[in-house]
Amino acid sequence: MSEGGLNAPVRHPIDWNDPDFYDWDKLNAEVERVFDICHGCRRCFNLCDSFPRLFDLIDESETGELDSVDKADYKPVVDACTLCDMCFMVSCPYVPPHEFNIDFPHLMLRYRAAERKRGHVDGRVEQLTKTDRNGKLAGMAPGLVNWAGDTKNKLTRPIMEKVADVHREADLPKFHGKTFALRAKDDVPAVNPDAPAKGRKVAFYATCFVNYNNPDIGAAARKVLAKNGVETEVVYPSCCGMPQLEQGDIEKVAESARRVSAELCEWVDKGYDIVALTPSCALMLKFEWPLILPDNDTVKKLSQHTFDITEYVVDIAKKEGLAEGLGTLEGGVALHMACHARAQNIGAKAAEMLRLMPEADVKVVERCSGHGGSWGVLKENFDTAIKVGRTAARQTAQAGKAYVASECPLAGQHILQGIDRLQMENKPEVARSYHPIELFAKAYGLAD
Repeated sequence: MSEGGLNAPVRHPIDWNDPDFYDWDKLNAEVERVFDICHGCRRCFNLCDSFPRLFDLIDESETGELDSVDKADYKPVVDACTLCDMCFMVSCPYVPPHEFNIDFPHLMLRYRAAERKRGHVDGRVEQLTKTDRNGKLAGMAPGLVNWAGDTKNKLTRPIMEKVADVHREADLPKFHGKTFALRAKDDVPAVNPDAPAKGRKVAFYATCFVNYNNPDIGAAARKVLAKNGVETEVVYPSCCGMPQLEQGDIEKVAESARRVSAELCEWVDKGYDIVALTPSCALMLKFEWPLILPDNDTVKKLSQHTFDITEYVVDIAKKEGLAEGLGTLEGGVALHMACHARAQNIGAKAAEMLRLMPEADVKVVERCSGHGGSWGVLKENFDTAIKVGRTAARQTAQAGKAYVASECPLAGQHILQGIDRLQMENKPEVARSYHPIELFAKAYGLAD
């Protein structure tokens, strides 16, 4: 493949069972090779903070080249990577099948996995990534947990910052006493028998965020599909493992992949499509799991039957047509394209879906929010996360739309925090951000 060629990027399986994967000398040699190529290119200078850190290290070194950079200084570059995949999917001209074979995010993943193998684990961050445990515990007293997590709480947030390393100004997701999976048992929307897509069946993979933190996203998705004739079930075996992937715990991710894929494939065998409600989880099911367990037929099968929710609605629109009744949204939408939605390489499906609305007014923002999952709420990262997301926040504010949306709820929330910090006149006052499926339900008259 030549530089700038039109061949689709190819990702190789992650060889995490090979002892060489964790060999520190071999890892550092590969890091040096990749960093030197990045230094000579610098196309990714404005994507995230990893690349500015790398280039500053080189520029401020004795020779101005990588050979005079101490290997111990590589770690801050690795720590700044949020595994957003935008360098691999959007910017890098040297991804496979190019002979340089650059996969920067998976190299950062390998570095973290090797650190973990050597016992370098941040216990505080480990606790944050236990989403199922945290969601279940918080669900026992959601009012108290949400009170303690409010940024206006000057009593608890400084303590949380000291004990858990969570920045006192970082907005945190709210918790609910009744999960989406439990609500789904009691609230089953009637399926429209006259819809063109009647006969389709979907098993929603609830995802930990929708299940514990924002059941309204799931409810909206279920109502939209029912309106369009789709029978739905809600399934949630456990978290997909994305929080563990961010920490380099590949073995834990593999455990999640085996367990969740086994249960979801039972629904596939019964004729159901699998629809994930957040893009990070869809990315895991479709792409990351098959790279971690390339010989697992169940994982492979699941990846071939999984859709992102916006992707699925667009598929209905193209193949059968949507049910009647879709209205307009006054004031328009500023839509942030979440990195993990873009990394699925399916096109801008959220924008495509929202533009199915009559007289649609959609302004697309294609810059990183800066949040990066649990990364962006940490004390040492929050200010950087705000800085990285400043362009997305400014473009969203300048759009001047009535609604702000992102397929990644954490990104949408973080963008609103970024807008609050902008030094600009006439900043829009936006009370909350939405998942695009919530706005689609609203346009159908199915949600407030």
